[in-house]
Amino acid sequence: MTKRPNGEGSVYRRRDGRWAAALVLPDGSRKTLYGRTRQEVAGRLSAALGSVSIGLPLPSGRETLTGFWHAWLAGVRTNLRPRTWTRYEQLGRVHLLPVLGRIKLSRIGPMHIRSLHEAILAKGISPSTAHHAHAVLHRALADAVRWGLLMRNPADLVPAPRLAAHEPVVLSDGQARTLCTAAAGDRLETLYVLAITTGMRQGELLALKWREVDCEAGTLRVTGTLQRSEGRMTLSEPKTPRSRRQVALAEQAVEALRRHRARQTEDRLRLGAAWDDSDLVFTNGHGGPLEAAHVVNFGFRPLLARAGLPAIRFHDLRHSAATLLLSRGVHPKIASEMLGHASTGVTLDRYSHVSETMQREAAQVMTRLLGGR
Repeated sequence: MTKRPNGEGSVYRRRDGRWAAALVLPDGSRKTLYGRTRQEVAGRLSAALGSVSIGLPLPSGRETLTGFWHAWLAGVRTNLRPRTWTRYEQLGRVHLLPVLGRIKLSRIGPMHIRSLHEAILAKGISPSTAHHAHAVLHRALADAVRWGLLMRNPADLVPAPRLAAHEPVVLSDGQARTLCTAAAGDRLETLYVLAITTGMRQGELLALKWREVDCEAGTLRVTGTLQRSEGRMTLSEPKTPRSRRQVALAEQAVEALRRHRARQTEDRLRLGAAWDDSDLVFTNGHGGPLEAAHVVNFGFRPLLARAGLPAIRFHDLRHSAATLLLSRGVHPKIASEMLGHASTGVTLDRYSHVSETMQREAAQVMTRLLGGR
């Protein structure tokens, strides 16, 4: 008999020649699994331990993807950002389970994965949704393999739908000045100025607190992001560890912050006890957090129309800031730190169109150094 630590079960051979595995369940009851070979029993024990670890019933070969999916989703929740978990739940509920939910987990194969892609694309939904649905299903099935519920991951055998290349629309330096001029006096003027001068993400801007702003030093600290999750606004950790950063501010941004704080102080004094003292820099009329969609639909898009600027996404202000920095000779390492990218390589890959311009400028420098015109 092979003895394992408590809770991990044990594999042994019976007197009648059959192999068996004994497992103690969380409720204290015992379960015995049988098989003709040691390998067969060890596989069943591994699958049983995987099921117990995520709260599933012991595998009987009849478990459907729906049962596994809900248990898996509950198990990974603590390791995901709220917005990511919400997106996983939505992809499962809207796309995965209606197509594959009734299929036994052990029976899911490559053709089922392909049918999922086809079902999503047939709705006229973008390939990116099919790509993300595939990625989430692949992650869930990879855990099923790791826990012994599947022998291999069928999603490995089917390529994910290709993502359509998205070329961001960026503002030129003249258009950036036009945006700031048009925003002058707007209640969210400072939000737009910070977005175009720092390249901060929208969620990072909406999560910014006054205690993280130092107008005297001309800096601010990015420590979190504001997102809508399960019907409410929540502050969470930044996108990556490198997203926690200190950002130097342009003079225009510092002056805009000072004006904004003065206006906000007036609002707080006027409302008195009705003001929500959240310490947020950008708030609604009562001091509470701003909705990202509200900012875009009722503030940003009308501003672009008034200024005669292209109908870009709010996130394109981040792309614009990065492009302006790199095209004016700011070192990619500095731009990467300012933007909170995971590495300088991410910055250069994402803005390769700018690096081509930088290479041409470098070639011109060599030309001049060697006496050319």
